[in-house]
Amino acid sequence: MNPKLFLHLSGFGSFVDKELLPYVSQVKARRQNPCPNRIDICQPAFSFKNVLPLTHDAKEFEREVSKQNISGNLDAPEAGLDAIMQAAVCKNEIKWGDVTRILVYTSDDTFHMAGDGRLGGVFRPHNGQCHLNVNGSYDGRAYDYPSVGHVSRVLQDNNIQLIFAVTEDIYPAYKALSALIPQSVVGVLKNDSSNVVDLISEAYGNLSSTLVLEQEGAPKELDVSYWSTCKGNQADIEWKEKGECQGIKHEKITFKVRLNASACLKKPQTFRIKMQGINEEVKITVNTECHCECGAPEAASKHCNGSGTLSCGVCSCNEGYLGQHCECVQQSDADSITSMLASCRPDNTSQVCSGHGACVCGKCVCRDMLKGEFCQCDDNSCELHDGFLCNGKGNCQCGKCECVQNYTGSACECSPSQDKCMNDKGLCSGQGKCTCNRCQCKEGFTGEHCSAFINACTLLKDCVACHVEAGTPETNACAVRCLNASVSRLEGYHELHCTYEDTISYDVELGVNGTIVLRYADLPRSVDKTTLVIGISVSSIIFIGIIIIIIYRCLLELYDIREYQNFVKAQKQTEWKEVQNPLFQGATTTVYNPLHETEANEKEHSE
Repeated sequence: MNPKLFLHLSGFGSFVDKELLPYVSQVKARRQNPCPNRIDICQPAFSFKNVLPLTHDAKEFEREVSKQNISGNLDAPEAGLDAIMQAAVCKNEIKWGDVTRILVYTSDDTFHMAGDGRLGGVFRPHNGQCHLNVNGSYDGRAYDYPSVGHVSRVLQDNNIQLIFAVTEDIYPAYKALSALIPQSVVGVLKNDSSNVVDLISEAYGNLSSTLVLEQEGAPKELDVSYWSTCKGNQADIEWKEKGECQGIKHEKITFKVRLNASACLKKPQTFRIKMQGINEEVKITVNTECHCECGAPEAASKHCNGSGTLSCGVCSCNEGYLGQHCECVQQSDADSITSMLASCRPDNTSQVCSGHGACVCGKCVCRDMLKGEFCQCDDNSCELHDGFLCNGKGNCQCGKCECVQNYTGSACECSPSQDKCMNDKGLCSGQGKCTCNRCQCKEGFTGEHCSAFINACTLLKDCVACHVEAGTPETNACAVRCLNASVSRLEGYHELHCTYEDTISYDVELGVNGTIVLRYADLPRSVDKTTLVIGISVSSIIFIGIIIIIIYRCLLELYDIREYQNFVKAQKQTEWKEVQNPLFQGATTTVYNPLHETEANEKEHSE
């Protein structure tokens, strides 16, 4: 990494989303800890927070970053544009200096745009002002999300270059966003962020290798165009609306600016020409002279080769002569200034002599080292390599290198040697081609020698599907989908690196000769965890119920046995005594005989 990128000044900020529904949950528990898993601890959501202003202390930067906890919101998009806006306009709070300003934006999801705030009841457009409080936080509930155009203009006004470091699945969205923001690039960030240093270094290199010159505030009467001499002194063929050079390293770049007035200016007008991403500009004040006071016309002027009259600096040629200085002899009535100029253009849309020469009597007179019928060729405009034109291994012909000795490349920089493309699996592992002694890998492969898969499981997923449908690895119908891989099916059940529809597992690797080797097998049958848990729970409840019933019955039986034993014991201890109960009298029966009543009475008296 370029050490100037971080060791000079570094700062850190973070963002989540607006603290409103439907972006952030308003349930108190979820506000305090928005993590989906209650075991994890997350900090409450916020719109944007300036955690650490720009500082020279790299250790402090490292400490602040390491102390941060994750947060969360309800929907997928985030308040990324809110964060960019505050980071750009809050100059004093961020402590932006008069240096090259780089803003690195990292995220694993998309962003909210202007108009999305209406879902949360926020209708007021963003005013482009700094709204950080004393704690360095931006509330975000008063203003809608800023538009992409608004963010782009603010970044340009503050000379901030933007680097998007995002994950692969959202790369297309940020690639489209970067196309709308000048001086911005996008890089793919790994899920574990292990490549963030290399990514930022490469992205900054891409930013610094592109120079764009443009004007601001030019009056409508002025047409401003640019002519650029870029890498290897390669000049533009025609004037353009912007001066732009790409792939710049240590070359000297030249820009020429041309102003064409389509009408007279009522008063002097001032506009700026500046380089994108650089806080320097050139102010140009333009005044037009539309009324010239000319002297008396000069007949047979030397300026007109004695064949015309000079008036106000312009030659009026005599009959039979043409040209700016009347230097051309008219051969026929069809000859005219227009026809001569047309013969100096390759087509009607291009400039006369490609803008690199003058049209003299219908032929181009080229400037400097340019040549060709229309001055379109410059034998010194080819690319340089190691300080030599065409690397000293070719000839410059009309701006292009014609290489010799089997050298290739736009600057003949590529040696015919292929030693750096070789490994034990052959040339680029059989999965790429060797260009300029470097491997250019096929889709799906990476590494210095194309020996590693970008995603082996995804690469041959269709191949596995084809063979599973066919039911056999020995089929030619799947050769194209399998990239001509060597396919074999393993006996039994195996759990390999990749899976297909939870029934097949497979593994992909490169063979010794660079061929792709695919092995697949049936996955071991797994038990449905939900069914297993429910079954175990129900069985446990039934088993525990049966155990409780058995224990209850055993305790009840023991209680009955103990009561019966007590009864028997009480029976044995009872003593029965045979005595006459005074309260009980037996029944008395008296019989009369009326015939012996006298006798009975006598007996009674006698007694």
